[in-house]
Amino acid sequence: MPTFKHTVKHALLSLSLLSISAAALAAGAPIKAVTDATFPPMEFTENQKMTGFDIELTEAIAHKLGRSVQWTNVDFKGLIPSLTAGRADIAVSAIYITPERQKVVNFTKPYMAGGLVTLVKEGNNTIKSADDLKGKKVSVQTGTKSVEWLHTHIPEAQTVEVEKNQQMFNLVSIGRVDAAVTGKPAAFQYARTRGGVKVLPGSLTSEEYGIAVRKDETSLVADINNALDQLKADGTYKQLVDKWFPVSAK
Repeated sequence: MPTFKHTVKHALLSLSLLSISAAALAAGAPIKAVTDATFPPMEFTENQKMTGFDIELTEAIAHKLGRSVQWTNVDFKGLIPSLTAGRADIAVSAIYITPERQKVVNFTKPYMAGGLVTLVKEGNNTIKSADDLKGKKVSVQTGTKSVEWLHTHIPEAQTVEVEKNQQMFNLVSIGRVDAAVTGKPAAFQYARTRGGVKVLPGSLTSEEYGIAVRKDETSLVADINNALDQLKADGTYKQLVDKWFPVSAK
């Protein structure tokens, strides 16, 4: 008959093995990531597959960690709620690191400098600076920094909020709005590939992109930061930057 001492020892051993198994499972489990794949060149869908700088960078990070990535495409305004609700581990979608967002999620170290810029139709000479947006119709994507910035700095602008990034750009192209305020990489990408529009000189803001991580995934933040350092050291990060960004958009 087993003694009490043996029973306790067996129970502790079982718990230890269970803990090790759970840790091993988590280490190799896919990273659940959400993105709004409508923001080229950062993230977009091509031939029914997600691609872009953020997508490839995240895949490279996961490879360093010995894990895969399980992607889910959601609207931008649903990215942070997906983390707080526990439906995803990380959100990667050209997300600016802001004090407001840091209250509900953690962020990795910045992986790229961003900033808001103004996009107008080619030949539009009435809008040359931020002050010229006063009284004008300006399209922005719901849930982004652009909305807050316009309301705070140019309250006289007529803000037109849309769900998708492409809708925002299209409104400028067809003349339904006078301008769009959005992130620099996507604005330069659209102007370069579609034509008929231009990005005004200078940035409206200066922010940095970070990967948002669930508050309870503290070790994952450290792991991603370490992987980012490795990717920069071995040249992978530079290769991705050179691949996805023309000189004018860097």
